[in-house]
Amino acid sequence: MKNHKNLARWVRRIAVLTLAILALAAIVMAWLPKPVPVDSAKVELGELTITVDEDGRTRVKDRYTVSAPIAGNVARIELKPGVEVESKQVLARIVPVSSPLLDPRSKQQAEAQVLVASAAQRQARAQIDRAEAALEYAKKQVTTRKALVSQGASPQAELDRQELELRSRKAELTSAKFGAKVADHELGMARAALGQVSGGKKDSQQLDVTSPIAGRVLKLIQESEGVVQAGSPLVELGDPQALEIVIDVLTSDAVQIKPGAPVRVVAWGGPDLKGHVRQIEPSAFTKLSALGVEEQRVNAVIDLDEPYEKWKALMDGYRVEAKIIVFQAQSVLKVPASALFRKGDSWAVFSISDGKAQLREVSVGRSNGLETEITGGLEAGATVIPHPSDRVTDGASVLAR
Repeated sequence: MKNHKNLARWVRRIAVLTLAILALAAIVMAWLPKPVPVDSAKVELGELTITVDEDGRTRVKDRYTVSAPIAGNVARIELKPGVEVESKQVLARIVPVSSPLLDPRSKQQAEAQVLVASAAQRQARAQIDRAEAALEYAKKQVTTRKALVSQGASPQAELDRQELELRSRKAELTSAKFGAKVADHELGMARAALGQVSGGKKDSQQLDVTSPIAGRVLKLIQESEGVVQAGSPLVELGDPQALEIVIDVLTSDAVQIKPGAPVRVVAWGGPDLKGHVRQIEPSAFTKLSALGVEEQRVNAVIDLDEPYEKWKALMDGYRVEAKIIVFQAQSVLKVPASALFRKGDSWAVFSISDGKAQLREVSVGRSNGLETEITGGLEAGATVIPHPSDRVTDGASVLAR
């Protein structure tokens, strides 16, 4: 009996001691600092792409405004916007206004217009010759470059650049031929106007104003019947398949954009489209931002590289968004931009090592706002903390979520 009592006494003592130890451990654990829960990301080698993102508008490249060659009464124009027209199709009919007092002066003006139109025609033909020569040179360059690439003596990127140049030269020749057609039409209209004011035709005989090109009516400027002056715009024509995109960018971004830079056209209502920068216009302009701040901007003109069937729903003046690629490289050591913060004049990150936050100063390179190139201070495979809170300090215990 006595042994049983002693055993019970020892069991109670052990239980009390165990509870005391557990209570003490709980108190100690409660006072110990808890690891700070954090997000984590890997430092990795990968592709880094930097773009200039802006919105813009589509624009028909080669557009032509048909104007009245003489003063007179124009009949109602029955065409509608979007209607296709053929070359030399009659667009409007004008009955000249009889004005004897102005005949000598009108004749001089008409003769001068014939001279101007004739000079423009010669210039347009010279532009065709230059465009054809440039196209032939571009073709030879592509042929030579293909041979070098096949022999491994030239990189593929150079061939891509030459092929882009070839496409640009083809587009220039198309525009030059368009200009020549317009110049021929202008000369014909000027001669017809001269014949009217010279008295070679009766005053009551109407003058047919024809289309210089095969295209589509973009805008009907003079729809109703009425009196028009010489030079008054009547109809605006263009070829919707010859479409370009005009993006206004900050001048500070424009200096990074080179002709030929690849472009992705997005948010236009269809699948993403590929294109390239044809040119940066030489003159900038001032524009108010949404916040009312004056900005210096300049237009970047973009050509689409996709076939017409992919973007035929796009018309003149449609809004699009463009991502112009100004830098793209593979095997770049990068981290999330949100992991970086300033430490004095330097950049720093918190890395995770053995459950502890470690403050590390780093050297940075290019950034696209989401990812930043690391040029020193970190190695691939390291773990960093994006968006570190004020609870994260050097040496603090952290727990990756």
